Amino acid sequence: MSEEPTQEEQPRSRAADRAAARARIQHQQTWVDLQVRQAMDRGEFDDLPGKGKPIADLGGHHDPDWWIKKLVERENIAVLPPSVQLRKEDAELDDRLDKLTREDDVRRELDDFNKRVVAARYRLPEGPPLVTMPRDVEATVAAWKDRREQRRRRVRAEAAAAPATPAARRSWWRRRRPENQSG
Repeated sequence: MSEEPTQEEQPRSRAADRAAARARIQHQQTWVDLQVRQAMDRGEFDDLPGKGKPIADLGGHHDPDWWIKKLVERENIAVLPPSVQLRKEDAELDDRLDKLTREDDVRRELDDFNKRVVAARYRLPEGPPLVTMPRDVEATVAAWKDRREQRRRRVRAEAAAAPATPAARRSWWRRRRPENQSG
């Protein structure tokens, strides 16, 4: 007994597939329109920001870099020429080094900074002239050690000057029981 394939099992033609896809798309558009109309009736679009205001920058000239300008504005990114960036880093370098605890890390930071200064000196100037000079590693490390030692002395002096707090009393359940009691 041979079974004939049902209508669902028979392969469909390409034309039938395309017609079905076209029908789905048409129904999808009406479904989306219906969802938007129902949301409008419920008032879900009433409190949107910018309602009743013109769209900003609409009708102006086309700027292909509009998205990067909006990103810089939104994220508050400062884009500085390398000479200004290095000058700013040089001013903040001692504070950054003071947060480090190992001399190897300090030397690594100084080497990185000096390499970037030297590389910027060999490039064509982009913006104001570069006045930042590479740091003397040994002198900067010695200054870092001095500042670290001063901080340590200050912390020790503050600890010594602080009034000694009496030992906190232990709560009754933490007290030791006399040795002769059993329990």
